[in-house]
Amino acid sequence: MLGSYYISYFFAGVFLTNAIPHFVSGVMGKPFQSPFAKPPGEGFSSSTINVMWGFFNAVVGYVLIYHVGNFDLRTTDEVVALGLGALIMGVVMARRFGRFNGGNSPGNP
Repeated sequence: MLGSYYISYFFAGVFLTNAIPHFVSGVMGKPFQSPFAKPPGEGFSSSTINVMWGFFNAVVGYVLIYHVGNFDLRTTDEVVALGLGALIMGVVMARRFGRFNGGNSPGNP
């Protein structure tokens, strides 16, 4: 049962990290890739769609942190689980979105 809390915190980090580029791009009025674009994850969605998708991801992240278990920022293993989810999702997003937004140009890993 305790392990499921760590899984929840890991995925909270994933969802919270995913919320950032969508919400920020949206409030800046810029289109950004989303699962609702054509093709999904590659085409651009409107800024409004991205604000809503980013907000949804933030809500899911919040629920996974504060309504599953008893998350404590002073508990290292719980923070590590959250941080690993954020780090892994951040690297995946950098690689994925970098192809479309100039972050992974030829010669750069």
